[in-house]
Amino acid sequence: MALLTRIRSSASLLRHLNPSPQIRSLKSASSILSPDSKTPLTSKQKSKTALSLLKTEKDPNRILEICRAASLTPDCHIDRLAFSAAVQNLTENKHFSAVTDLLDGFIENRPDLKTERFAAHAMVLYAQANMLDHSLRIFSDLEKFEIQRTVKSLNALLFACLVAKDYKEAKRVYIEIPKMYRIEPDLETYDRMIKVFCESGSASSSYSIVAEMERKGTKPTSSTFGLMIAGFYREDKKEDVGKVLAMMKERGVSVGVSTHNIRIQSLCKRKRSGEAKALLDGMLSSGMKPNAVTYGHLIHGFCNEGEFDEAKKLFKAMVNRGCKPDSECYFTLVYYLCKSGDFEVALSVCKESMEKNWVPSFGIMKSLVNGLAKDSKVEEAKELIAQVKEKFTRNVELWNEVEAALPQ
Repeated sequence: MALLTRIRSSASLLRHLNPSPQIRSLKSASSILSPDSKTPLTSKQKSKTALSLLKTEKDPNRILEICRAASLTPDCHIDRLAFSAAVQNLTENKHFSAVTDLLDGFIENRPDLKTERFAAHAMVLYAQANMLDHSLRIFSDLEKFEIQRTVKSLNALLFACLVAKDYKEAKRVYIEIPKMYRIEPDLETYDRMIKVFCESGSASSSYSIVAEMERKGTKPTSSTFGLMIAGFYREDKKEDVGKVLAMMKERGVSVGVSTHNIRIQSLCKRKRSGEAKALLDGMLSSGMKPNAVTYGHLIHGFCNEGEFDEAKKLFKAMVNRGCKPDSECYFTLVYYLCKSGDFEVALSVCKESMEKNWVPSFGIMKSLVNGLAKDSKVEEAKELIAQVKEKFTRNVELWNEVEAALPQ
C-alpha cells in the first residue's frame, strides 16, 4: 500500500494553527527554568536545568513550557537527552497529543528547526513514543515544511522502525521509499536493513543486502559484518559466523578488536562466557590488545553466570595490563559483588570508582551500605553514606533515611 494511504491525520497539527494560551506564553526562559535566578541563564545552563526538570515533571503543559524556554536543538547532545526525557515522560503518562504539540510545534514555529536534521530527530522521537505513524507522516510532509528530503531522512525513518520494533514496516520502507522519492541508499541504509533482519530473526537475509550493496558499488565495512555476526550468534548459527569472518578476509576487511568485542559480547549474552574467554586468550596470543570494552563484556558475562572469582581475576588482569576500566565496568562489578554477598571487595571496588568521580546508582549504593551493616561494618557504611551525600546533595534526605535505619 502506498505510503500516503498509511498515514493517519493529526488533529494536534491543526491545533498548532491556533496555538493555546499556554503556547503563546511570553514568560522568560529564566522565570520558567529557574524562578529564583536573578541573572539570565546561559544556553548550557538552560539545557542542564531543562533536562533535570524534565526527568520528573508530570504536567504536559509544564513539560512543553520547559522545552520551549530552553530553546532545545538536536545539535547539542544534552538537548537531545532533554528531548528524549520529555517524550518519554509524556509517553509514560499517555499524553500523546502533547508529544505532537511538542515536535510538530517546534518544526512549525521555529525557523531554525525547519531542517532535515530536526525532522529526522522528530521521526525517531515519535517512534520512541510508539507513534510510528507520525514518523511516517513527518517523512511524507517534508515538502510542506520546506525541508529537503535526502537519504538522511530515509535512514532516520528506518531507524524509527527499529526503535518501534516494526520490522515489517521497515522492510516496506526499504523497498518502496527509495523508488517513490528517487533516493539512492547509502552504507547506513544497508546497515540499518541488516540490523532489521538480524533483530527480526532473519539474519540469513543479510547476505542478500551485502550482495545488493556490492552490486551498487557500496563496500561493506567491519560494522556491516559485525551486525551480521551478532545476528547469527543470536540465532545460534555458528557456521554462519565463520562464513562472515571468511567474507571479511576475502574482502580485505580487518577482523580487529571491535569484531572480537562483538563476538565476545554475543557469547556472553548467551551465557557462554567460557568460549568468550577463549577468544580473549586468542587475541592476547596473537598480539592483539583488548580494550576496556572487551574486559567489560567478559566481566559482565561471568558475573551474570555467577562466576564471580573469574570476574575478579579478569578485573585484576585488566588493570595489570594497563587497560583502564570505565565507569560501567566498575558499576557492574560492584552490583554483582553485592548480589553475591562479597561486600568487602565491593566496597574496595566502589571506593576506587568514587576516586575517579564515578558513583554507582542509589540502588547499588544502598545495597552495598545495607550489606556492610549486616556484616557488622556499620562505621564503614556510615562513612560511605557521608561520601555519597557530599557528592550528591539531591539525595541527602533518602540517605538520611537509610542511615537512620542502620544499627546504632
